Amino acid sequence: MDRRTLLRAAAVGAGAAAFSGSLWRQAAAYPALPGPSPYGSLQSADANGIMLPAGFTSRVIARSTQKVAGTNHTWHKAPDGGECFADGTGWIYVSNAEVGSGGGGVSAVKFNSSAAITGAYTILSGTNRNCAGGSTPWNTWLSCEEVDTGYVYETDPWGVNPAVQRAAMGRFNHEAAAADPVRKVIYLTEDKSDGRLYRFVPTTWGALSSGTLQVLKEVSGVLSWANVPDPDGSPTATRYQVSGAKVFNGGEGCYYRSDICYFTTKGDNRVWAYNAAANTLAVVYDDNVSGAPLTGVDNVISAAVGDLYVAEDGGNMEICIITPDDIVAPFLRVTGQSSSEICGPAFNPAGNRLYFSSQRGTSGSSSGGITYEVTGPFRTSL
Repeated sequence: MDRRTLLRAAAVGAGAAAFSGSLWRQAAAYPALPGPSPYGSLQSADANGIMLPAGFTSRVIARSTQKVAGTNHTWHKAPDGGECFADGTGWIYVSNAEVGSGGGGVSAVKFNSSAAITGAYTILSGTNRNCAGGSTPWNTWLSCEEVDTGYVYETDPWGVNPAVQRAAMGRFNHEAAAADPVRKVIYLTEDKSDGRLYRFVPTTWGALSSGTLQVLKEVSGVLSWANVPDPDGSPTATRYQVSGAKVFNGGEGCYYRSDICYFTTKGDNRVWAYNAAANTLAVVYDDNVSGAPLTGVDNVISAAVGDLYVAEDGGNMEICIITPDDIVAPFLRVTGQSSSEICGPAFNPAGNRLYFSSQRGTSGSSSGGITYEVTGPFRTSL
């Protein structure tokens, strides 16, 4: 075996006690190992304090408590999960506000085809700790409350239709959501040290007002989905209602692509892949590998070519890339903001602009959040 195969075998073997059943059968193709980024090494920090590969540039889109340039909209505190939506020849970037005591919500920024800002506005307000979320195939943004009795809110990126609370999707410490149009379900992560992975099966695909909440089980190595008896989570929390429900240590980001739901767990710094077609589970990345660059795993997205981009909550404030050939490497690093976290990564429809936020910026306070755009030669083929 070559050195890479040996390293992978050692890494998988070291974690074998944590692997069982369907997970173990899939683990041979993983985990991703440190290696050279397809974009090369990071250069010195630019004027915004961001280290990027050669050929890439950054700009500040918005700052918390300040007006978005050219608009009358004040950008929210503690920007977190985000997503882009096509808007004619332009696009919209939506961003959650992870603020408690009714201070949460979602804001949006509109761009024209030249990436100039043409507007900014609120699409949800009065909620609590809107952390991550996910888009739907019918172009809405699901914004998730990260509190024990949290709801999912379905919002309109254009701000035309009012936001709607989707109680049928369950009340728990919601983190992120990912729509699977093949099986017509929405996957949901839970940010608790003994959290679960859920999926919501709408009565009618495209309408989230009613349906069935299910939780992933693993019994004797076999995965299955079981109905949660009481999605309201009271008096018994949803994660404790089904015997054999599989435990995940701090569910974070969640993203669906080509039959696979990728999600992260911050408690053990792992990136997972649930293959919905094969009904199997695997660890894509585990930071127990020597020299692992990615820690504090949080939001995760995928580029069109299949590269995963994982933002760090902690670590050294990086967004790391995991390639389809199982290499993990830093893509960018934010300097001088060690008391913050990176969140909300999202590509514009063309895939040549990446948006993300530093939740607390240089101040370390929720009022110091900064939202950025990175432009450059993102690859369109492997």
